[in-house]
Amino acid sequence: MHADFTGIAYLVAAICFIMALRGLSSPETARRGNAIGIAGMVIAIATTLADPGVVSFELIAAGVLIGGAVGTLIALRIQMTALPQLVAAFHSLVGLAAVAVATAAFYAPEAYGIGVVGDIKTASLVEMAIGTAVGAVTFTGSVVAFAKLQGLVSGAPLVFRGQHPLNAGLGVVLVALVVWLCLAEAPAAYWLIVILSLALGFLIIVPIGGADMPVVISMLNSYSGWAACGIGFTLSNTLLIITGALVGSSGAILSYIMCRGMNRSFFSVILGGFGVEGGQTAAANGDRHAKAGSAEDAAFVLKNASKVIVVPGYGMAVAQAQHALREMCDTLKGQGIDIAYAIHPVAGRMPGHMNVLLAEASVPYDEVFELEDINNEFAAADVAYVIGANDVTNPAAKTDPESPIFGMPILEVEKASTVLFVKRSLASGYAGVDNELFYRDNTMMLFDDAKKMTEEIVQSL
Repeated sequence: MHADFTGIAYLVAAICFIMALRGLSSPETARRGNAIGIAGMVIAIATTLADPGVVSFELIAAGVLIGGAVGTLIALRIQMTALPQLVAAFHSLVGLAAVAVATAAFYAPEAYGIGVVGDIKTASLVEMAIGTAVGAVTFTGSVVAFAKLQGLVSGAPLVFRGQHPLNAGLGVVLVALVVWLCLAEAPAAYWLIVILSLALGFLIIVPIGGADMPVVISMLNSYSGWAACGIGFTLSNTLLIITGALVGSSGAILSYIMCRGMNRSFFSVILGGFGVEGGQTAAANGDRHAKAGSAEDAAFVLKNASKVIVVPGYGMAVAQAQHALREMCDTLKGQGIDIAYAIHPVAGRMPGHMNVLLAEASVPYDEVFELEDINNEFAAADVAYVIGANDVTNPAAKTDPESPIFGMPILEVEKASTVLFVKRSLASGYAGVDNELFYRDNTMMLFDDAKKMTEEIVQSL
């Protein structure tokens, strides 16, 4: 009877997770999706704790209290701008947990019902090896992504000659080690799998440049799901298998969508081969001059417009300017001006970063448009108000084959009658590429903190 109850409860939890993913597909239903996901997780945890195989509620309680306290502290202190690196850090913990569980199963297989030491089922060894390898890759890859996003190391790609053949060679050796583990069940084979996978995770992520970090976050999310799925097979836990597969497949699909949005190869992303290996970096300004303006100038242009398209970027997130931006747009709408927000799929440092910030400022969902839905509107816009975005508006992606971002779809803000570009300086974006839009005749640069400049524009309006 208990097995039947557990199966039904896990099925209900899995349905909740599927409905949660469905809810998260739209900003309007995201809150409900989160609530359903939380309900599913509560059911899953309660069902697991009710298992008669649990031998130490004290250790579980201690882990929940410590983890819950740390998680609560982080949630209360984290800034919206730091969410991408927080997600990367959490992915690393999922990978580390997968390695820890696999290690426990390898040294105490009888506790997991997969055999005894020296005679573990071959299928369990395969599942264990895959879960360990993917988990270790996820751990070090996520740590590197965190370090790049946090600014602890340079966001520039780290490449060297023979990098891809080396990764391919390590992959072949890894497969050979899995075979060795299955044939001989040697501890040396297991630990070599762990060490090699840790190294591979590092080598896969270091060649990836900062501009591609949103894709990396999505890719690591997928890896963490597959790691959990592999360990679910080792533990014979149906819910963990389903949940891991959901996370892994949804992350892979999102990665594919984002690769299309950046004109990248999906398979090269998986193999860590899409980092910038050359090309042009930020160029000297030479004789080019950018036209600078003030908040009063911007206010004059804006209030004489009939259609304004706002393009938010990471600079808006850093300055926490979303509330001031919403106030500015509400003021313009009060004067009969049409307002729309244009979101690039990789704006910010993670998928949906800008959508989250705009939702926090209560920007109406029906005013927010994705790249493919808004790009044709720039030619009819009087003003494109670019606040902290850079690489996603750079015309070099269309005109310069030598540019590292060449081929990446961009928001075609240069087609607007006037471009108001809020930025602290003429410095290059996260991809390290000079933005020729700064020097266009129809561009007015507004050099200042995004929040301060927007607030001054509101005062002028």
